[in-house]
Amino acid sequence: MDINFPLILLLLVVVTGVIWLVDALFLARGRRTRAAKGQQEQEPVVVEYAKSFFPVLAIVFVLRSFLVEPFQIPSASMDPTLQVGDFILVNKYAYGLRLPVSRTKVLSIGEPKRGDVMVFFPPHANDTYYIKRVIGLPGDQIRVVNNQLFINGKPAPQELIQALPPGNPQKEFLWEEIDGRRHLMAKQVRPSTYGNVRTLVVPEGHYFMMGDNRDNSLDSRKWGFVPEKDIVGKAFAIWMHWDKLVSLPSFDRVGGIE
Repeated sequence: MDINFPLILLLLVVVTGVIWLVDALFLARGRRTRAAKGQQEQEPVVVEYAKSFFPVLAIVFVLRSFLVEPFQIPSASMDPTLQVGDFILVNKYAYGLRLPVSRTKVLSIGEPKRGDVMVFFPPHANDTYYIKRVIGLPGDQIRVVNNQLFINGKPAPQELIQALPPGNPQKEFLWEEIDGRRHLMAKQVRPSTYGNVRTLVVPEGHYFMMGDNRDNSLDSRKWGFVPEKDIVGKAFAIWMHWDKLVSLPSFDRVGGIE
């Protein structure tokens, strides 16, 4: 189970804030009174730390909960769009403002669109962030045959870019178009039955998600639809790439996410 960082951050904000408030309302007055009588008294260490950390923690909490959250790509399921070691930024308000920890939506702002790259909690692992591409919206009919995607009966156009390795290609890299938006994808050269999907209809309030690395992605083809309540936000930019701790960070991949 992943560490519940939002909950930990919330607790730290509450604890440091309460310590600071109690000191300001009750304890500091006594120290000032004693100081006026010539009795010098140092501020308790716990109060000093609370006053130092509370503003920083509160700012981080607000930014991370309601505006932008950093996220590191953990697997190759979105390759070639996103690579292992990419550090990305996630827009937390693109699909509405949600309360931290409880995930309750308090303000609707926008809705996911086909082709968006979205961070969410999958139904089979509700404590772990996943990142995939939005393929099906509520009410859509989805079908997948040998990595050819059909949305509402229409095939998503694919354009071959490159097949590797040269001479004996095993993998193809292509442009795929969904609703007029193009993104990179990868699939095996040999027709694959991995992830074939018979025609299904996306239920109301749910989304069908797929990785761009079609033969190496655990997604809605395996664990089903993503409820609207489990959306985290929209991935919109790569800000750094750091493959390994023993390597140096790279900024060659900095840019927007298509």
